[in-house]
Amino acid sequence: MMELGSPLEMIQLLQTPWEERFKICLSLVKLLFYLAHSPLGSIVLLDFQPRQFVMVDGNLKVTDMDDASTEELSCKEDNDCTLEFPTKSFPLKCSAIGKCEGINEKKNLFNAYRYFFTYLLPHSAPAALRPFLSDILNATGDLRYGINETLEAFEKVLHLYKSGLYLQKRPLHLKDFISLKGFRTVEGEDYKCWPSYSHLGCLLSVHSAEEAARICNSQLQCQSFIITQRRTWTGRPLALFQSSLTDLIPDANSVVYIKRSASSGERL
Repeated sequence: MMELGSPLEMIQLLQTPWEERFKICLSLVKLLFYLAHSPLGSIVLLDFQPRQFVMVDGNLKVTDMDDASTEELSCKEDNDCTLEFPTKSFPLKCSAIGKCEGINEKKNLFNAYRYFFTYLLPHSAPAALRPFLSDILNATGDLRYGINETLEAFEKVLHLYKSGLYLQKRPLHLKDFISLKGFRTVEGEDYKCWPSYSHLGCLLSVHSAEEAARICNSQLQCQSFIITQRRTWTGRPLALFQSSLTDLIPDANSVVYIKRSASSGERL
């Protein structure tokens, strides 16, 4: 029995927004948490490779369980419990029942670190979250964290991101914009930014209009933006950034934010 879904393409994933890559890593951590605490005992994935996973409705799942095992390495002393990887090894403890303590959980976790976390977590992450992500990378790369601590650390980052608490106090940028309530702009091909949710223009996840204003001020091409009705999996809205004022369309639920410097040369 195999799980059907979209195969993981790491190069393609590196081109997706950080928020989507974080979701994949969080899905993997939740999966490993389940495997570590399953009713069958701690389960190890013996062939832990990206090709063993698929995406199903935006969540990461294992394609099959043929290479899974609940057997933990038997031992007589601690020296029998070295967890070996090509570039690192980790000494573990031999338990009173003659099993290497936590070896399945730790093997899964280090494989998650070397195949997923190192590639998907740090790149283009919000600057204020990078110290927290570095802690996760360091602690899982050294196996100082178990799966419980790793899940707790991921959920902390998720809370900071969804709540906007990660945003550092900065000068207000929204004051540089004029707001036109009851209008929206025509969505069409415009300047590109990375990593955008649209290949036609610059469509980014934001916490608020203030964060969108900061992003717009940091981009030379940006002259206006709107907060769309679309939401990401975290519930954050998507903001569309534009390089010029297009035709305004009446829309009671929308607001167009226009740079004051741009509006001075346009007739509104």
